[in-house]
Amino acid sequence: AEVLLRVVRDGGTVLVVSDAGTPSISDPGYRLVQTAIACGVPVTVAPGPSAVLAGLVLSGLPTDRFCFEGFMPRKPGERRRKLQALATEQRTMVFFESPRRLGDALSAAVEAFGGDREAAVCRELTKTHEEVIRGTLTELAKWAKSRHVLGEIVLVVAGTQVQVAVSTAVAEILARRADGERLKDAARAVAAATGLNSKELYSAALAARSEESHG
Repeated sequence: AEVLLRVVRDGGTVLVVSDAGTPSISDPGYRLVQTAIACGVPVTVAPGPSAVLAGLVLSGLPTDRFCFEGFMPRKPGERRRKLQALATEQRTMVFFESPRRLGDALSAAVEAFGGDREAAVCRELTKTHEEVIRGTLTELAKWAKSRHVLGEIVLVVAGTQVQVAVSTAVAEILARRADGERLKDAARAVAAATGLNSKELYSAALAARSEESHG
């Protein structure tokens, strides 16, 4: 990365290409983008089939695991519930958003995820007025409120770094089981949402259920 960025500083251009998909999606290109952003070197992407991948690449956030969540709900209550449900998501999250609702969406994200969560607002990707604003959710919410945002928006938000306690995850599994879901399916779903090991959660849930029945 340092060698390539030296080329840019000397007035050159570095083009990252791949013979197997979009560069920086599950390949080392992510490290180059991160280093370039940290050094203040501009990064852009060639127009491709999906704004999701373009925004993810330019965000500078982890690209190894991510999820696309589409547009946030328009109604404040529904938007708040959706974001709260994603609060424990460990993958990088990609949203589409209307420029008119961006400020409200970012404020809601601050409330659900915390103001220190890293994120990026990507505007008018691959177009003449392309712009990527990176920072914490609090910083981005203030930025959006202070200006009249135009264009198509891709919002990229880092996943949580805080792992859910096993006891909390087991309680969620047992609650799902009480609602009629198979224990193994519930354990698999909670593991996917928290990043915990599915087999370990299933074993812990079995033990907890046994204790309840004997209690």
